[in-house]
Amino acid sequence: MMNTSADTPDRTAALAEWIAGFRPDDLSAADLDRLKALLIDNAGVTLRGMALPWGRSLAAFARPYRGQGPCRIYGTPLMVPPTVAGLANATAAHGLELDDTHDESITHPGAVVIATAIAVGTAERRGGPEVLAAIALGYEAMARVGMATGADHILEHGWHPTALFGGFGAAATAARLMRLEADGLMDAWGLMLSMAGGSMQFSQDAARTTVKRLHGGYGAHNGIMAVQLAAQGIAGPRQAFDGRYGLCNIFGARPRLDRLLPPGASGGAAEALQIHRISLKPYPCCRLFHSTLDALAEVTDGYSLATDRIAGLTVGGPDALLTQHMLTRPTSMMAAQYSLPFTLGAALVQGPRDYAAFADDRLGDPQVLALADRVSARADPEMQAAFPAHFGSWVELALTDGSTRRASVLDSYGTVANPMPRSAVEEKCAALAAEGLPGFDMAAFVDAVDRLDRGAGLDGMTDLFVAATE
Repeated sequence: MMNTSADTPDRTAALAEWIAGFRPDDLSAADLDRLKALLIDNAGVTLRGMALPWGRSLAAFARPYRGQGPCRIYGTPLMVPPTVAGLANATAAHGLELDDTHDESITHPGAVVIATAIAVGTAERRGGPEVLAAIALGYEAMARVGMATGADHILEHGWHPTALFGGFGAAATAARLMRLEADGLMDAWGLMLSMAGGSMQFSQDAARTTVKRLHGGYGAHNGIMAVQLAAQGIAGPRQAFDGRYGLCNIFGARPRLDRLLPPGASGGAAEALQIHRISLKPYPCCRLFHSTLDALAEVTDGYSLATDRIAGLTVGGPDALLTQHMLTRPTSMMAAQYSLPFTLGAALVQGPRDYAAFADDRLGDPQVLALADRVSARADPEMQAAFPAHFGSWVELALTDGSTRRASVLDSYGTVANPMPRSAVEEKCAALAAEGLPGFDMAAFVDAVDRLDRGAGLDGMTDLFVAATE
């Protein structure tokens, strides 16, 4: 454990002061373009996620709160308080396994931060420029806290990074939209510190895995609540991140407190905002598997190889592949999406982008399970050393004729090194939204997003999320 003293810089304060001093005009044209793409991606995954069982359950949970707030739950006519909207919408966004990822912190910030921004921005009647800035700052806080704590080590010790770090990103976003100064944000972070958690035990259970979907919702709900409490004058302890018992020191095995320092603040290096280090997901499964799926495409000629020619599949990658992802008989959709053997089997049978391949009625597919039984994994020291900055892996395919094929992918499609263009993001959103909310006006939505930085409010965007019937 690292101790702090009077001589140690207060990096929590430096981050809070930078967030409080950031202005919408500080966003560059490139920042705005990236934020719009992230909003579009998030809308698609949220609308589709709200139509899934856990999304419907959260909407049912929210129904008693109807009329008690101005915030919309996507895909429904329900208007509820910000905490309830944040809980429901962030759960839906995180509940599809298609939400964006900040690789180095191993978090899914879009689900948490954007749900928070839409809910609190609506409640506070903030304009588009202020909302966009608050989203960028929420991503920054969540990513930096994760990097400073050391997300790869906390993952190994059984903590889920999105759950552990999400509330701090949400608090940064909510504090900006509620116009708290740095002291208020530090109070909120101090309060959030006592709520932080999130176990990976769901990865060890073949059936009861829905709690993982809620990890995005917990972050949004708790982060908003922490800011609401701070706004009422309830104080939280200072140095929530870098104090003796701050988050980084009690959860991190080897914390890197310098990563808390924002661009140019108190000696922090000049760099682009963390929104430019976000990976988008083309495949509906654990982010760790995306490079594996790209490598599998190479060795199977774009998934055209006949599966009866496959004798075995060996995957090499980060240690977590072996410790958390080798369940061969999942009995829930979440467990299947977290199972490397099942995911590869499903990809070989149905293709890597088919969400329906993980449906409950497909979990016993004998062809998929037979292929899953041929999958083994091996820890690769080089891939582990590159993780989590790179979620790389390799695949070695053994064929029935005795030959082998091998491919290695360090940066999968959708990462910063191999980006998904905006046109592909819009196609992803349109396809998901059409399934989650038939009749969704994609053209009007894109136009509403593109007008946010020109002063438009949120209503023109969120009004499009209304379902015809409850």
